[in-house]
Amino acid sequence: MALNKYITQLKNRFSGWSNRDIFTTMLTILTYILRGCYARLFMGKTKGLVMIGKGTNIRYANHLYAGNDLIIEDYAEVNCMSSRNITIGNRVTIGRFAIIRPSNAYGGEVGEGLRIGNNSSIGTYNYIGCSGFIDIGNNVMMGPRVGLFAENHKFERTDIPMHEQGVEREFITIEDDCWIGTNSVILSGVTIGKGSIIAAGSVVTKSVEPYSIMGGVPAKLIKKR
Repeated sequence: MALNKYITQLKNRFSGWSNRDIFTTMLTILTYILRGCYARLFMGKTKGLVMIGKGTNIRYANHLYAGNDLIIEDYAEVNCMSSRNITIGNRVTIGRFAIIRPSNAYGGEVGEGLRIGNNSSIGTYNYIGCSGFIDIGNNVMMGPRVGLFAENHKFERTDIPMHEQGVEREFITIEDDCWIGTNSVILSGVTIGKGSIIAAGSVVTKSVEPYSIMGGVPAKLIKKR
């Protein structure tokens, strides 16, 4: 009975697909699973299935903790070196070419890290600069090319170059059920309230109240949901 139920679910998922296309997709999934099984040997505690795409780079994987059904797609880079680790909930996807970077891979001060809740996704080409701690809630959607930057360069002095003045680290919090549009930028010290929508191409410099629709540079309230 369980097998029949699974076959029915599989047919529904691939409704309208040819048998050849289904076979190709299942073969791709299998290779993802095999890579994931190898990656789990080096990761921190994981609870379930891990799927890893082609060309994916997971550095310092012992700092990565994941729930069930983690998918890291092709050519993503996940640098896990952080004081508070990279902690990922259930059914999370990290898109193709996304970068998660709390620390420099070649030395320097260790960053804070990242938490991602259940059913959330990091979009294609996203950049998650979590040197300051970034907390992403449940059911959060991010479009392609979103940038989160939890630090700022200091620039008060003019007698020395800015890159020698260090950085200031702050949090970023994205609460549950938010949608962050394509090409948006979220700057340090910002909280995106529950149920909010950030329009494509926005730059968010200040915290956002729950159930707000924000847009523009800098982002301003368009209306409440």
